[in-house]
Amino acid sequence: MTTAKLTFIGGGNMASSIIGGLINKGYAASQISASDPFEESRNKLHQQFGIATHEHNAEAVAGCDVIILSVKPQVLEQVCTALQPHLTHQPLIISIAAGIDMRSLDQWLGNNLAIVRCMPNTPALVQTGASGLYANANTSSEQRALANDILEAVGIVQWLDSEALIDPVTAVSGSGPAYYFLMMEAMIEAGVAQGLTREAATELTLQTALGAAKLAQSSDVDVAELRRRVTSPNGTTEQAILSFEADGLRDTVAKAMQKCSDRSVEMAKELGA
Repeated sequence: MTTAKLTFIGGGNMASSIIGGLINKGYAASQISASDPFEESRNKLHQQFGIATHEHNAEAVAGCDVIILSVKPQVLEQVCTALQPHLTHQPLIISIAAGIDMRSLDQWLGNNLAIVRCMPNTPALVQTGASGLYANANTSSEQRALANDILEAVGIVQWLDSEALIDPVTAVSGSGPAYYFLMMEAMIEAGVAQGLTREAATELTLQTALGAAKLAQSSDVDVAELRRRVTSPNGTTEQAILSFEADGLRDTVAKAMQKCSDRSVEMAKELGA
């Protein structure tokens, strides 16, 4: 287990989920700190995980090996430029802010730092996240391994060969949980409309989603084959699948994910350097 010292700038839900995953993985609370301007957030982190907390970012980053930027994209420029004079010790930077590209981070932080961009997702809150990572040329193999270890504490990790691939990762996994939540909403409403109680429709829908994902993960065949195996000719499932296909479900999903990816590109232009 690494002895690296980590600090989180911003103590929101994603920071809390990663900290929890690290503690569960065996990181010592003494290795981790966080800064947040709100006393309530600091107190919650300290009480829940036993980590040190700071009101001011400059105090938090002193002597640390890794800085995880977990603030909103809209305030990241201000946070980074204020941190710049305090980064001469060359820590690894991990940014989980959506839509802020490497060029902007490098300009705002200065010091030719090792930077890893990360697109995580909200299931990290229950240690089942999926993260896409991209490292700049200043990042050593040891620092890549450290970033990998940190994000694997809350789920799976996929390394990307190009920064541009962060945008489709945003469309697939970053925003992906919301697509499944929408599908769950629709299934629950349909079940209620057909006579189930909301409680029964909800429980059956959520368990079905969980079971389908677990089955797909453990199977030695792809999801298309799993779908075919459930879809008996002239059976009940076939009628539902035929209806989805007739209504253009695949095109709808592809269009929605392209819109998501395009917005990620736009955000980089709007919020970046």
